[in-house]
This record gives sequence, C-alpha cells and structure tokens, in this order.
Amino acid sequence: MIGTLVNTAAVIGGGVIGLLLKKRMPIRITTIYFQAIGLFTLAIGASMAVEMEHILIVVSSLAIGSLLGEWMDIERGAERLSLRLKHRFHIGSEKFSEGLITAFLLFCVGSLTILGTIQEGTGGSPDLLYTKSLMDFFSAILLASAFGVGVAIAAAPLFIFQASLTLLAGYAGSFFTEEIILGLTSVGGIMLIGLGINILEIKKIRIMNMLPSLLAVVLLIWIFT
Repeated sequence: MIGTLVNTAAVIGGGVIGLLLKKRMPIRITTIYFQAIGLFTLAIGASMAVEMEHILIVVSSLAIGSLLGEWMDIERGAERLSLRLKHRFHIGSEKFSEGLITAFLLFCVGSLTILGTIQEGTGGSPDLLYTKSLMDFFSAILLASAFGVGVAIAAAPLFIFQASLTLLAGYAGSFFTEEIILGLTSVGGIMLIGLGINILEIKKIRIMNMLPSLLAVVLLIWIFT
C-alpha cells in the first residue's frame, strides 16, 4: 500500500503548490492554462486508446456503461457530493466540482493505475506507482493552479480507489490479464478524450456517467475472450 500512500501525498503536495501559484496568476494566464490542460488530457487519452483491440467489446462497453451511468445519474450525484463538501468546508472556489471530477478521472483511469496497483497488490515492487506519483505531482500543480482546491481534495477518492484495487489484486491478481488491462486502458483513454473536450469547452460530455463502462469492459472481455 506504500505506493498508493506516496501517490496520495504527491497529489496533495502538487495541489498545494498549484494553489499557491494560482493566487499570483492573471486571468489570461489561467485561460491559457486551461487550454494547455485540455490539450494535455486529449493527448493522454489518445495515447491510451491508440493500441485498442477488441473494438466491438470496447464500443459495447461504452454503450452499456453509459446507459447504466445515465440511468444512475452518477454525474449529478458526484456534483451534489462536491457541492456539499464545498459548503461544508466553506470553499469559495468556483470550479471546485469541475476540479475534483477532472483530477479524479485523470489520476485514476490510466494504465499505470491498473498495472501499478496489481503489481503492488500481488507482492511486487511499487515502482510503477512511484513513477505515477511523480507524474501526478506535476499534473496536480497544473490542475490546481487552474481549477483550485478540488484537485487536492481529489487525493481522498484517489486513495480509496487505488487502495481498493491493490487489495483486490492481492486476492485476484491473476484475473487481470493483459487483455483486461488493455481493455480498461482503451476505455479509459476514450473517457479522457471526452474529458479534454469538456475542459476545452468544445462540448459538455457527461464523463462521470460513463464510469460503469470500466466495469462493463472487464466483464465482456472475461466472458468473450
């Protein structure tokens, strides 16, 4: 679990530094930051999706997961929760909800998250999570300087998510085959492309409602391959 703890600390540390930088940034600099982060997110998503296999399974997973997520209305629930946190702790950031959701998705749906937690959960080295921690540290600086304190608070759901995967891998590490990991990476990459479109304000896509697609792709690959 040490890799997840380091990753969580890296996000908090990067988030705090980003908040300090944000106070000194004029609006025009913040605007270009948003655009840079949006393009950065698109690039990460494209790099994850480019090696896609089992296209029909990926498309089916996105369709099934999105319909299920829309029915559950996950995004509205996440926004309500972030608003409660905002009011509970008297947070004045206008983009608190957006920052929290963006940071969580960016930090948690990548292949390093899956591979790193599986490696550590099955008794291996946490090196992959250390590498991810370094990347997330610098990403958190950029995100927090643009979105505010929600990015640092995203460290809490990140810890819960990665700790759960690490524990799961400890009991069922052999279940996560290369095909399942690739499927998760492909679906996660497509979701990050959608997130980048949101950040660039090209079109509003309800990415949180697509989260069940990650579970759907695991089940479909397990059943049909």
